Amino acid sequence: MSVANAKHTVLNPVIPYTGPIPGGLHPGEIIVIQGSVAPDADRFQIDLSSGCSTKPPSDVALHFSPRFKGSPCVVCNSLLHESWGKEEALYQLPYRCGAPFETVILVHNDGFKVAVNGAHLLEFKHKIPLSRVDTFSISGKVSVHTIGYIPNSVSSLPYKGSILRGLSPGQHITIKGRVSMYPHSFTVNLRNGRTENIALHLNPRMKSGVFIRNTYLSEAWGQEERELPFFPFSSGDYFEILILCQPHQFKLAVNGSHLFEFRHRMQDLSSIDQLEIMGDLELTDVNLW
Repeated sequence: MSVANAKHTVLNPVIPYTGPIPGGLHPGEIIVIQGSVAPDADRFQIDLSSGCSTKPPSDVALHFSPRFKGSPCVVCNSLLHESWGKEEALYQLPYRCGAPFETVILVHNDGFKVAVNGAHLLEFKHKIPLSRVDTFSISGKVSVHTIGYIPNSVSSLPYKGSILRGLSPGQHITIKGRVSMYPHSFTVNLRNGRTENIALHLNPRMKSGVFIRNTYLSEAWGQEERELPFFPFSSGDYFEILILCQPHQFKLAVNGSHLFEFRHRMQDLSSIDQLEIMGDLELTDVNLW
């Protein structure tokens, strides 16, 4: 994930590192940590806390600790009034000793979502009010070259976002926004950024109540698909689009209701590395998990 639009960036910090989170954390914001695990790592940890006191220890909203020895796992916990909560262990470890990584922490109203190397890993519910979280720490057998704090501001259109290492089955994209008051249509494209090819072209047309799906491959549009159980968009209304990538198709839902499937016509999913959004809407949030 690019940190070019970060509100604050820390480069090559000395580990262990502890520093303030400028402006605190707010729903929709993202923390990106890019670095490498040490070849001899047994563990490392990331902590989001309220202050940086050691005696007594500050409350910790999120303790995130990949552990490599024994049964490899990721442990999450929180510390409140000097007492640890119930440990949550996930016996799935996407990190490798000696290998680079990108960890993305997405801040939600009800918890943190963590993705590693472009794939969703876990969720951790808030145990401490988000308004109290103002300090970031990382320690252990790890080196870090970038820590970026990205604000919740994706409203400018047209929007172009890169997809780390392309799409793969199991990933999903959420797009949240509001249809303009006097709309004609808007467009969402999943495409290859180096060519003109579009793997999935979505084009809801409000005036006619038609939702077109198509591809653009080898300089030609394919066969349109228009079948629809209902048209989900109205002028001025908020919406949430969920696009799920499966091995043979995309599945799409709007506002929690399944709408259609679209079978893959571009077979190399890893070449789909760009999300493009334009048209008669206000964009409020875009996430890839």
